[in-house]
Amino acid sequence: MLKRMYLVAALVGSLAMIAVACGNDNGGSTGASGTPSAGSTDVCASDAFGCVTYASGEPIHFASLLAISGATATLGTDSNNGVKLGMDYLDGTFDATNGQLLGHDVTLQEEDDGCSKDGGQAGATKLASDPTVLAVIGTSCSSSALGVADTILSAKGILLVSPSNTAAGLTAEGTHQDFYLRTAQNDAIQAKVVADFVSSAAPGLGFTKAATIHDESPYAAGLTGGFKTFFEQAGGTVTSEQAIQSTDTDFKPLLTTIAQTQPQIIYAPDFNDACWQMAQQMKQVQGLENVPFMGSDGCLASDFFDKGGDAVNGSYNSGPIPAPGGTTSALLDQYTAAYKDQFGDPTASFNTNAFDAFNIIVEAIKKVAIEGSDGSVTIPRDALRNAMYQTSGYEGITGSLTCIPTGDCQSQAAVNIAVFQAPKGGPAIGGPASDAIFTEELTLGEALGQ
Repeated sequence: MLKRMYLVAALVGSLAMIAVACGNDNGGSTGASGTPSAGSTDVCASDAFGCVTYASGEPIHFASLLAISGATATLGTDSNNGVKLGMDYLDGTFDATNGQLLGHDVTLQEEDDGCSKDGGQAGATKLASDPTVLAVIGTSCSSSALGVADTILSAKGILLVSPSNTAAGLTAEGTHQDFYLRTAQNDAIQAKVVADFVSSAAPGLGFTKAATIHDESPYAAGLTGGFKTFFEQAGGTVTSEQAIQSTDTDFKPLLTTIAQTQPQIIYAPDFNDACWQMAQQMKQVQGLENVPFMGSDGCLASDFFDKGGDAVNGSYNSGPIPAPGGTTSALLDQYTAAYKDQFGDPTASFNTNAFDAFNIIVEAIKKVAIEGSDGSVTIPRDALRNAMYQTSGYEGITGSLTCIPTGDCQSQAAVNIAVFQAPKGGPAIGGPASDAIFTEELTLGEALGQ
């Protein structure tokens, strides 16, 4: 938990977006220009991280920190599209024009997390230095957040809400940062479902031997580690545990070593391009020609099917699907049509999580914002954080969202993970339940044995 500090408020007016300083150098935060309404100065003075104030006519400044370059660009760009649709829907319609929030326009600053620790540090440092940034949607990759972006932004009292971070450590007691939340599922759930699928006699595979490969990211290592725990509890044996670098392209020597242990399946929940290259090269290694490849949502980008070709057909991938209780027909159908109309087909599976992430931030802002008679709006940072944790039963398009103290905002009643076999050409990204050959609903507590 972050150390709470007493802060002294200072107000500075300007025509440009400059600071309304509501704190000291050790923890106070600054905001945009504008004169807060009567009484808001007291709120800012008592708020542990001060306030952000936007003058009349100034836009509310959101940012994203997502993977928008390199091999994982399909993941971050897809999530940015979800955020943009959230901004579009502020007026209750999808018309390719941003609505307003509390009478103010909204802007989105897009930064790149590079799907790496270095990218997360660089992007978070840049955003943390800007006192007008109210909240950040990100990161795409757990490696960009854990101990990096989550810590840097929390130290400044800036919300970081991820649509696709799934590493269990990000919301574990002892490592969770106060201003970090996520709308993606916790990998403790996905690891359990994958293990159940692989080990179940029916309707799963009924395998007793599996090998794992992770790319040393918190996401992949967490999934393979969790899978091993649950698989062994079910009586299975992990014959080989291997690690790669995300930039590796030649996996044949590693796969040859794994083949000697005679696994019945290889679970490699990594990112593209490693996923499709590994699936291809398994077909070229003696002893693995008929061993199925299994990945998770990190593999579920369009490149897996477009570049993997015939080699990925018959592979298995796990991924989240909308949980029961979510907004199903009306809003989800409108959203899906608007996404296709404005951006084409989705390239990853987390755009809906990004849409929900933006919307729960908006709802929290509405609860704590102080609207001035001069058209300004003032948002206390720590009060905004507290409002986020009060999110309960929010009907998002991914399900009913309730944020618990460790930052997980996926529904605690049910989280669906659909595991499906890709037909030629692949299923729809984030495939609907009809594409699933195995579906299991678990709460986080059930996955953790609580």
